[in-house]
Amino acid sequence: MIRTSLCELLDIEYPIIQGGMAWVSTAELAAAVSEAGGLGVIGSGTATPEWLRAQLQQARALTKKPFGVNVMLLSPFVEELMAVLREEPVAVVTTGAGNPGKYVPSLREVGTKVIPVVSSVALAKRLTRAKVDALIAEGMESGGHVGELTTMALVPQVVDAVDIPVIAAGGIFDGRGLVAALALGAVGVQMGTRFMCASECTIHPRVKELVIKSKDRATTLSGVSTGHPVRALRNKLTRKFEEMEKSNTPPEELDKLGSGSLRLAMVEGDIEFGTVMAGQICAMVNQVLSARDIIMDVVESAGVVLDRLNQQVVKTK
Repeated sequence: MIRTSLCELLDIEYPIIQGGMAWVSTAELAAAVSEAGGLGVIGSGTATPEWLRAQLQQARALTKKPFGVNVMLLSPFVEELMAVLREEPVAVVTTGAGNPGKYVPSLREVGTKVIPVVSSVALAKRLTRAKVDALIAEGMESGGHVGELTTMALVPQVVDAVDIPVIAAGGIFDGRGLVAALALGAVGVQMGTRFMCASECTIHPRVKELVIKSKDRATTLSGVSTGHPVRALRNKLTRKFEEMEKSNTPPEELDKLGSGSLRLAMVEGDIEFGTVMAGQICAMVNQVLSARDIIMDVVESAGVVLDRLNQQVVKTK
């Protein structure tokens, strides 16, 4: 089995973090991933502190292993969410959409490690100065809010630019992605889209069906004109976005169009007018598996890849 320094840092068996996706990564999924040896992460999104507290209690009832919470720093409840996480500490807090620097000291006081998601070298350097514990370098292949660089280009640049561990994210499906990430200098991977089709994931069955049926060019970027592009599966909503952006619709009108659309898809199952955030590896997801089976497939296939590489590659002087 594959172990890296990330396993020691987070006290997990395998160097795999489950992405903290809003309306997707609930306590059920996070606990299952942690029980299977990875790091499960609850996605708090724009949820209330009461919701988060209930999720923490549910996760602790399902697993005694370490798990984390993702906090979107643009959430209107960010201060209250951070207060809950100081009162009921978790192993890791991952963050997005901002600089968590002001929260790092108080989270560290309660034993929580802070790992922000970054999409550029400049942001990685800035957040390193905030004394975070590691970084997740996420390429534009990922689902949801994305940057401009691909995982292959971003990860080695971030690795070279900082002196803390880097986790690769975006476009990672199986052991080939894990081995590639390690070759780029990362200490592990974060995976989101594949875990959408974990049996423990509570999203609407129609979303899982859509992911499984999707092809290699099934995703598109919406909201590019607003400066906050989002990758999602193509549907009537993304086509509406495209039409409005081509007609130079003001960003605030585009924001209104997308408001509430993620919940509409993931919870209510509206796969035409909801936002089905998913990454470019969606076409590789062809069945619903347990979180344990997903993790073991990644780890075992990584071992096969490493064995094959050892046979294929011959060192010469």
